[in-house]
Amino acid sequence: MLKNILVPRTNSLGLGTMALIRQLSIQPTQCSKPRTAIVMLNMGGPQNTDQVHDYLHRIMTDRDMIQLPVQSKLGPWIAKRRTPEVQKKYNEIGGGSPIFKWTNIQGELLCKQLDKVSPETAPHKHYVAFRYVTPLTEDTLKQVEQDQPERVVLFSQYPQYSCATSGSSFNAIFTHYKSNKNGLSNAKWSIIDRWSTHPLLAKTFADNIRKELEKFPAEKRKDVILLFSAHSLPLKAVNRGDAYPSEVGASVQNVMEQLNYCNPYCLVWQSKVGPLPWLEPFTDDAIKGYVKQGKKNFILVPIAFVNEHIETLHELDIEYCEELAHEVGAEKIGRAAAPNDHPLFIDALTDVVHNHLKNGNAVNPKFLLRCPSCVNSKCLSSKQWYQELCN
Repeated sequence: MLKNILVPRTNSLGLGTMALIRQLSIQPTQCSKPRTAIVMLNMGGPQNTDQVHDYLHRIMTDRDMIQLPVQSKLGPWIAKRRTPEVQKKYNEIGGGSPIFKWTNIQGELLCKQLDKVSPETAPHKHYVAFRYVTPLTEDTLKQVEQDQPERVVLFSQYPQYSCATSGSSFNAIFTHYKSNKNGLSNAKWSIIDRWSTHPLLAKTFADNIRKELEKFPAEKRKDVILLFSAHSLPLKAVNRGDAYPSEVGASVQNVMEQLNYCNPYCLVWQSKVGPLPWLEPFTDDAIKGYVKQGKKNFILVPIAFVNEHIETLHELDIEYCEELAHEVGAEKIGRAAAPNDHPLFIDALTDVVHNHLKNGNAVNPKFLLRCPSCVNSKCLSSKQWYQELCN
């Protein structure tokens, strides 16, 4: 998220999805008059290197994501300074992030299945709403308004909730309507803010881990260490009560249950930036430490990412699986694929939304609860607004 803005080495897309990708390069691709809008929230990623500066600028000036002194001046300065380095990383993975393509594929497949299992809320249409790059959240909301659906579901694509990621996307919607008339005031709104323990999400990761384990020699397979790598978080955010670390931990336990605890494993954290303390152990430090203990084989599991992007394709694949493995003398560092368009994952998305549509709970009470030591005044106003909107 921040370090590799700090990118994918190859697009690693299956051949079976390439034709679909070409169809989905520009949204929308579905019915023009949906009954139910599924707004898929994520931070996004530059589709080409020309978008990198503006992407960084939006991140570095978003106080929900990162807090800097004199942020209005320091944030733009950091963005400008980092742009050439980050552009280089994107060039190393094919010139841009595939997150928009993957999210469109996921949304298309999701809505096709929803139309079958939930005809009473069909037709369904997905909309991609990115926080820091086109299609920007506020532009997507205008598109939804043009379609005038009967129901709007705000669906976070972060399975584990964090104030810095999911929270920032939800706050952006609140901010947009704070200064713009809600053109969807007659629609029924609801929120899916987290789904870290869904069994099909765990089954997806477990299946991808099994596939990666098969690439190791049979005699070494049971000793491969599974390193579940999630984006780290500043400790000051954790100490305020951010739910993210516990929800990531829950996801890890669910996956290991699916695997019947077949291998040693550890939860590690990646992408730390800046001098302040963040959640540890860091992914690279864990690899170094285990190699010193005589461990030589690892699989990195991107447990908090639902599709390939910079943190998987550059940081994990290039910086750790290739460069760090060579540096420390590891025998093999593999990497389990992100969920992408795995059939089990599409089933997971479908089940999450289908159950949400039929259970009548427009908003999770947990979503309306602030962190115990919250210092963000926008959070209070935002949650009050959502409580009104969804009820």
